[in-house]
Amino acid sequence: QVQVVESGGGLVQAGGSLRLSCRISGNNFKTKTMAWYRQSPGKQRELVASLTESGTTNYAQSVTGRFAISSGNTKSTVYLQMNSLKPEDTAVYFCSLSYTYLMYYPQDRTTWGRGTQVTVFA
Repeated sequence: QVQVVESGGGLVQAGGSLRLSCRISGNNFKTKTMAWYRQSPGKQRELVASLTESGTTNYAQSVTGRFAISSGNTKSTVYLQMNSLKPEDTAVYFCSLSYTYLMYYPQDRTTWGRGTQVTVFA
C-alpha cells in the first residue's frame, strides 16, 4: 500500500518561512505526480504546487515566487519550501501522490495524507 505522511507545519509570523515534508512509502508503484494542496475553513481544497516525475513544476499564482516544490534524491520525500508567508497562507496543507500501481496490471491511483496545519499570524 502506498502512503504519504506530511510533517513540518506550525505557527509562524508573517514574512517567515516553513518547510513542509511529505514522506512517501510503499512498493510496486511508479510515481507520476507529487503535489501539495491546501484547504482553509469554508474554502475548497486548492492546488498549491505540483512536481511531475519528469521534473515539471506548476504553482498556484498566489504562491509563485514564494513557494518551491522539490523532491529528495531518492524521490521518497517531497518538500514544499514556503517563504514570505502571509496570513492568507494559513490552511491545512495536504500532500498528494498520483502513481501507477504495478501489481497484476497497471492501475492509476492517487493517495492523500492527513494534512499538516500551517498558521501564519500578522
